[in-house]
This record gives sequence, structure tokens and C-alpha cells, in this order.
Amino acid sequence: MWLKPEEVLLKNALKLWVQERSNQYFVLQRRRGYGEEGGGGLAGLLVGTLDAVLDSTSKVAPFRILHQTPDSQVYWSIACGSSREEITEHWNWLEHNVMKTLSVFDSNEDITSFVQGKIRGLIAEEGKGSFVKEEDPEKFREGLMKFEKCFGLPEQEKLVTYYSCSYWKGRVPCQGWLYLSTNFLSFYSFLLGAEIKLIISWDEISKLEKTSNVILTESIHVCSRGEDHYFSMFLHISETFLLMEQLANYAVRRLFDKETFENDLVLHDPLQITKRGLESRAHSEQFSAFFRLPKEETLKEVHECFLWVPFSHYNTHGKMCISENYICFASQDGSLCSVIIPLREVIGVDKGDAANRGVSISTKGKTAFRFTEVRDFEQLVAKLRMKCNATSSPQHINTEVTALPKDFDAGPSKMGQRDNSKTVSTEALMTVYHPQDAENLDSKMLKEKMKEQSWNILFVERGHGVSMFRTKKTRDLVVRGIPEALRGELWLLFSGAVNVMASNPGYYTELVEKSLGTCTLATDEIERDLRRSLPEHPAFQSDTGISALRRVLTAYAYRNPQIGYCQAMNILTSVLLLYAKEEEAFWLLVAVCERMLPDYFNRRIIGALVDQAVFEELIRVHLPQLTDHMSDMTFFSSVSLSWFLTLFISVLPIESAVNVVDCFFYDGIKAILQLGLAVLEYNMEKLLTCKDDAEAVTVLNRFFDSVTNKDSPLPPAVQQGSSLSDTKSDHPKVDITDLIRESNERYGDIQYEDVESMRCRNRLYVIQTLEATTKQNVLRVVSQDVKFSPGDLEELYELFKKEHFLSCYWNVNSPVLQHHDASLPYLDQYRIDCQQFRVLCHLLSPWSHCANRDSLALWTFRLMDESSDCLINFKQFAYTMYNGSFTDKLKLLFKLHIPPAFTEVESLSPSKGGDLSKEELIHFSQLSGKLQSVRLLGKGKVDIQAYLKQWQDELLKKEENIKDLPRMNQSQFIQFSKTLYNLFHGDPEEELLYRAIAVVTSLLLKMEEVGRRLQSPTSPVKGPVAITEVPAEIPRKGQEESSSEQTEGSRAQSLRGNHEWSFAFEQILASLLNEPAFVRFFEKPHDIKVKIESAKNLQLKARIRV
Repeated sequence: MWLKPEEVLLKNALKLWVQERSNQYFVLQRRRGYGEEGGGGLAGLLVGTLDAVLDSTSKVAPFRILHQTPDSQVYWSIACGSSREEITEHWNWLEHNVMKTLSVFDSNEDITSFVQGKIRGLIAEEGKGSFVKEEDPEKFREGLMKFEKCFGLPEQEKLVTYYSCSYWKGRVPCQGWLYLSTNFLSFYSFLLGAEIKLIISWDEISKLEKTSNVILTESIHVCSRGEDHYFSMFLHISETFLLMEQLANYAVRRLFDKETFENDLVLHDPLQITKRGLESRAHSEQFSAFFRLPKEETLKEVHECFLWVPFSHYNTHGKMCISENYICFASQDGSLCSVIIPLREVIGVDKGDAANRGVSISTKGKTAFRFTEVRDFEQLVAKLRMKCNATSSPQHINTEVTALPKDFDAGPSKMGQRDNSKTVSTEALMTVYHPQDAENLDSKMLKEKMKEQSWNILFVERGHGVSMFRTKKTRDLVVRGIPEALRGELWLLFSGAVNVMASNPGYYTELVEKSLGTCTLATDEIERDLRRSLPEHPAFQSDTGISALRRVLTAYAYRNPQIGYCQAMNILTSVLLLYAKEEEAFWLLVAVCERMLPDYFNRRIIGALVDQAVFEELIRVHLPQLTDHMSDMTFFSSVSLSWFLTLFISVLPIESAVNVVDCFFYDGIKAILQLGLAVLEYNMEKLLTCKDDAEAVTVLNRFFDSVTNKDSPLPPAVQQGSSLSDTKSDHPKVDITDLIRESNERYGDIQYEDVESMRCRNRLYVIQTLEATTKQNVLRVVSQDVKFSPGDLEELYELFKKEHFLSCYWNVNSPVLQHHDASLPYLDQYRIDCQQFRVLCHLLSPWSHCANRDSLALWTFRLMDESSDCLINFKQFAYTMYNGSFTDKLKLLFKLHIPPAFTEVESLSPSKGGDLSKEELIHFSQLSGKLQSVRLLGKGKVDIQAYLKQWQDELLKKEENIKDLPRMNQSQFIQFSKTLYNLFHGDPEEELLYRAIAVVTSLLLKMEEVGRRLQSPTSPVKGPVAITEVPAEIPRKGQEESSSEQTEGSRAQSLRGNHEWSFAFEQILASLLNEPAFVRFFEKPHDIKVKIESAKNLQLKARIRV
């Protein structure tokens, strides 16, 4: 089969391929070991696959054809075959159809370009009519059975797809299956009698990348918990890697980044994830991000075609991408031409010349777009006509919002008071505070008018509005700076906010009415920051600007409570309001926060941290001398955070910063990364002489102060950079336009696709780094209260966190997943419920052999659940692992048998004995528990006061005195005695312990009887005579049954008595200390390391049994 040309850096890695045929431009190779007598020796055994594991559809193809030009070391894979006949057919076709043509080209680059284009054409012809190939259901069912048999995961674990590949164990490749499921990456191999089984959770992966080295031509590198794993020899490595990226990203968002996941209904149910769905989703995300379309748009069709460019008089080759509401085109021939056609703007779709397979699309702007060489153009025209008819109801962009009547006195509000005006401003603040004087034009205003004229010429040539042609000329004009009068309109256009605003008329006005007057944590923070937003600008020294800023920020916090309000949003919104109308500024803010800078403005600013990691990666590539000089790359992270969060607005003068915002709305985060690299390169010499970070920060701050915009038409009173011209004249001035132009020239080759790939790769690393920080903080807090070694405590934490995730893997409505909130204190970010606690107790507790272990787990959970929300954190869990002294263990056991922990437990199924079902366990754990809502108020907002009070209470908490413990009544004491009997079962000193408990029980009851007689000597006592007359020695056999019967008898007698009897903890402790067997039993050391290792191996199986 023909393959999409992919670069192969090493022709014969490890001599795994044998050359069979070759000519000047092509090489036919066979995998070593295939078709050789004896299997080709040791190399053949390593390369070959085992029939018991692999089937014919998933083998790595044994034949391939590579393309190479003379004097080049770079090869391109263009075809593969499973049989000699198939690959020979491809070889003969190349010799007869391609070889003769290649001699006419002058350069090797032209030859390679032609061959690649020809092969892509062949692939397109083979794939005609099938956008996504359906998998063979029989083969998939066979793979699913092997997956279930090999790994024994729960039935709910959804297998997405599987591939044949090699896993490198050291320097030896092990051929086997790679299975990709919703929660795990699994590998199985059985080769030459050796079995390899690997299961890696997606949530444990910190690095996922495609790599190549001397040994492996191309492989996928997976890093999990500090261990590196390499997988290679895929038939389609790019497809495999894309799916792995999608699954890892899904797991990370679901388990760690709940804020963004909650809005994603597509991936809410793990059982609905399929290979086709993931691939389609990945392409749709790339499509909507590239063309700045609403996130809801789904890519439906892609057609390779040509678009007629009327102002240049030529056809540009590219791809037409069609979604529900848009037709988009992007060139692929280096002309940087793109077009976005909303279906709401289309008024006609016609067939063009049949010979050219043409499609003509007419829009309301009187522009006709002519596409040619469109596959199945007649069907496409019919589909587009249907789509346009379905969306024929016109949706006009209504930027003029009718002002609503004011519900209050419209007098000027005082500083610090809230102005709840619901009147939406219909003018940009810049037009109010800096109107242009058309009569008195100075040199700067003349330049501004010339800029406007250049844009007007562009609009005439390339169209005006959403459907305009966007070319290299458009970018050049953006780099020079957008004119003040056009800035708001073009920001709205280039960001894609215009499309969302068009489909939501009246939404913002309605949101303002609902949001103003509300009082939340977000509104309090907004109110505090209002007058800190560009305070030097006159627009924000008045109530007009402040009120508009308040309305936009409050409306957005109401729209998106997951983000609410984050510092830096006020600075960005202030600039937006200067150049855009209020409603436009709102939709621009939506575009920035939800599409262009995803996850920037949530509680953990994950998006900003990810882009900082991308920035560091680019510094290593483009400025290696700077990374060699800096001992710690974290300097770049600390200094660049404000660059990303505020788009350089916080560090540059306002008149220069707006030019950066121009480029950002056109090129996205790529523009910010390029400018950051240019800034560092400009200051390279000074930074290399800096001795510490503080000196480097000073260098950069002085540089930013020297940046000017000599063409800015803003008045000197507004320009922040103008006041510095005299005070710091020793520092050379740098014009922002020159700086941006240089950043484009030097770093413009950074591709959008590469940035997105680096974002995806670094997101895993950032998330795992944040998780490591959480773990370190939790362990530091918990280590003060428990006596485990640091290593054991860390292993316990990993088991605890794993149990938290295991409940989320297969349960869509898991209460643990619903309660996970990264904004909570470190201890409360991961918590488990009673069911999960029982599983861990069975695996780790030294008392897990006890017959009533489920009841013990339930009582322990109820004791630790101080907040009565049916969840406990790691600190509470670690306390229950019985790592104290004899007194501590006995006190814990005593507290388990008194309220609030103790409750009468009896399984509804007598045949199960002491075991409780999941439903029964949850029921008993919730008895007398009142769910407290102090942690979360309103729409996910944290009650800070509640946490401060909780923290203060913990500081003031004194060590518990045993005298403060309540007394244990008779029914609780009976259960306490039963628990002791169950604990002693199977112990080497079982007989001694049973006798000791009988002695202690008798002694305690006698003491209680004597005490009651002393208190009321005249009243007759009907006490537990049967118990007091129990002999000290009990036959070894049947001890438990005998004692149980006596206990029940004593209970019955006492119930008939006039008085209840009870015991204090001091009495029980003193009595048990007199029995050496008791002391030895409770002071017996338990090796927690053995328990932990066993739990690691059994945790997943325990979850499956449950």
C-alpha cells in the first residue's frame, strides 16, 4: 500500500532491513528474518513476531520502498507491502510511470517534491469515497478478547484500538501488542518463552513524544513515574501517536483539570470513546483553533482543491474544510492565503465548469469564491445548498445595543462605591476620550491616515468582513500596527469573536441584567481591582470607563463561574474597552479566555504554565548560548509569566502594547512566543554578563521602559513611554514596530502545528509537576502526625491517590470525581469514600484478617469523617494505619466502638457473614451524617472564612486526654469483646489471648458490680451473674462459641436488670495491661513495606472484585 511520505533518518537501523532492489531514486527493502531459511538467525528472531500473539492484519509490513535523491542522506518511506507480490507491483509501477519523468527536473528538491505529490495523489485516489475507514469488527473482537484475557481489567474498561509494535526492554526489542484503552496503555508480549506484561495509567504519564536515535529510527517515548518506555516498529506511527495524545489528554482533563472537563459533554462518558471519535475530535479541534471558529464546530469534510485568487490572478492549492456553519480554505503552497465563509453570509452555491470540477460560492458582500478540481463537486454543491437553506434565516451582527432604562439614580458614583448601571456602552472609550481632529493633522496623524488608506485598499482588493482573503499582505499590515479607527473591528474579525457574537444577539445585554447586583467572591475581587486597571488612562479615571469595565468582568464571571475572575483579566479587558464597543469587548474577552488562551485564567493558570514550558523549549532551540549561561531555566518562567498573562500589556507602555495585541489576535500565541524570543535575543549580550537573576530582571525592565511607538497618535499625556524619554536617555530607544518585524523575520518559521504539538506535550509535564508539588505539601503536613518513614508515607500516598482515581475510571457519576477541586487546600484535593477506604483497609491493615473487618472499616471511616461529608483525606487515612503504641492502638479500637463511629451493623444477607455489600456500606457510612456545605458556596466558590476557622481550630486543638473519652455501654462493650476475639483468631498465642480476654471481661464486670453496690448498698442488684462466675480457664476448642454464648447471655440478663453498666477507657486499659499476651499482641511490629508491596500488586484486582 502507498504511504504518506514520511522522513526516515536512518536507512538500516540495527540492520533490521535488507536491501533487495535499488536504483538512482528508490530502494526496495525486506525486513531481516522474513522469508529466510532458519528465520535469519538471532536478528530474525528478534525482528520476527510470534504467531500466538500477532495476527496477519497487525504485523509490521515486511517490505517497504524508500525514496532518495543522489547525494542525500534523507530517505522518505512511500510504500509498504505484506507480500513480495504486492511490493513488486508498486516497484514496477514506479519504474514505468515515475522514473522516466524524474530526469527532467533540475534539482533534487524538485524531484522529492514531485514524488511526494504523486504519492499523495495515489493515496487520495485509493481513499476516494471513504473519509474514515471502518475497522474490521471480527478482528477487533478478537483483539478485545485477547485484551481482556491478558490483563483482566474490569468489563467497563473500553478498548479503543490496538497495534502491533515492539517494546524495548534495554537493547532488546520485544514484539507484541500495544492496547490503548480509556484509562490504560497496556502492552503484552510472549516471545521465546518470555512473557512481558505492562500496564500504565494515562494519568501517570509525564512525557509522551515521538523520538528517534541511533538504535531506534522512530519510536514513541513514554515516561511514567520516572521510568522510560520506548515503543517502535509501528505500521502507522503518526496515527498511533495522535490517539495516544488524545487519550492521555482526556485522562488528564478528566482527573486533574475538572474545570475544563465539566464543559466537555462529548467525553463525559468513557464508554462512548472510540478510535474514530478521537481522530475526528482531534481534527475538529485543529480545524476550529486554526480558523478561530467556535469550539462547537465539528469538521465534516475535507477536499483538496484550488481557489482562484482574483487580485493575484492565479489558483492557489490547498484544502477546503467544511463544518456545520462554515466553509474554510487554507493554502498549502506557501502563499499563506486563507478564507473563512460563514454559511449565514452565503446567498448562492453553483456548479462551475464540469471539466474543472468547479464550485462557485456567492456571499452577501458581493464576493464570489471559485473552487476548482473539487472531488465529487456535484454532491458537494447539493450538500452546501441544503446547508445554506437550513441556515437561510439571516443573522446580522448587531453591535448597537439599545440602552436599557436605569433603575436607580444616575448621579456620579463615589470612589469605591458600586455603580450598578445596566446601560451598555455603544462606543469604544478611545473615541470618547481621544477623538481625532480631522482639521489639525500633525505628522503622526498623517501617518495614521496613511495606514487607514492602506487597509482600505486591502479591503477593496481582498474583501471587507469575515470572508476577506487573508494573505501575507494582511500580516504585513498587522505587523506595522492596525490604525486606531479600525483596531476594534479587526480584533473582532481576526479573533473569531465576530462569529460567536453574530450567533448570540442580545446575549450580553441579558447577561448584564442578570449579573449586576450579585455578590460573590469574584465580584468582590473585581471591585477591588477596578481602579488598578490602567489607572493612568483618563478613561479609567472616570465612572464611564470603570462602569463599563465592571459590567464586562461581572458578566463574564457570571457566564463562566469555573473561571470567574482572575487577576490580569482586568488589565486585558481595559485595553479591549479602549478600542472596542462594550459588547465587542465582552466577546473578545470570551475568545481570549476560552479559545485563544485556554486554561490561562483558571485557579492554577495551567495554560500559562504550559506556554511557559513551550517558551523554554523554544529558547533551548533558538538561543542555546543563553540556556548554557543560565544555570536554572526557572528564571525564564518567573520573568515571562506576566508576558503571557497580559500579552505584554503589563510590561510595555500602552501605546506599544496595543501593537502586540494586534499581532496576537492575528497569529495567536505564536506572536507572543516570537516576541519573547526577540526580546531575549536583543538583550543577549547584557544577559550573558549578568551574575544573578535580579540583575537580569533589571536589564529586561530597562529594555521594556525604552520601547516606544514613534507612530502612535495617542496624546503625550496618555503615552506611558513619553515620560521616560528624558529620564533614561542613556538607554537606546527601540521602536515596537521594528521589534515585532524582527521577531517575524527571525522566528516566523515557527509553525502553528509545532506550537500546538509542544503545548500538548508540555501539558502532561506541567500537570505532573503540579501534582508532585501537591504530594510534597501533603506529605510535609502529614509526616508531623504519623510515625511512618518518608518512603513508606510516599508509597501510602500513591496507593491512596490511585484508589481515588480507580473509582473515577469506570464510574461517570463518581462522588469523588465530583468533589475533586484543585483550588481546595492540598489535603482535600484527593479524598476517598467509604467503599474505597474498605478496599485499602483490606489491603493494608494488619487487622484485615478479622472476621468483622468490614464493620471495622466502616467504624474507622465514620470516626475519621469529621466533616460528615462521607469523604476522608490522606491525613485521616494515614492516622488509621495503626502505627502508634499499645495505648494508641487500644484507644483507637475503643473509639471505634463508641459514637460517633459505632453503629449497629448487620448484613442483609446472612450467608455473607460479616461482609457488607457496597450499598450496605454506603448506607451505614451515611447514617446520622449531615452533608455540610461550608466548603463550597454558590457556583463552586470556596468559603475562605470556613477554611480559616478550620485551620484555627486545628492549631488550638490539644492532645486528646484519655479521661475525656466517653464511657462504653454494655452493647458497645459486647461488640468490643467480639472484635477482640476476631482479632486474635489465627494468632500463634491464640489460646493465651482467649483465656486473657475471658479473665479481663470477668474482672471488669466484677469491678462494675462492686462499684454499683457501693453507690446504692440497699438496692438489690440483678447484675450479670453469669459472666462474673465464668471460670478463668476455658477449653481451647470452642472458646469463641462459648464466650459468644456467655456474652449474649449477659446481654439478655443485663437488659432485664434495672440498671445499665458501662466502662471507662482507663478501666479497660488497666485491665488489659495486666495480661502480657495482650501487650505482646498489640505491640507486635508490622512490616508496612510488605503490605505496601502486596497492595501495589493487588489494588487493581481488588477493585475488579469489588
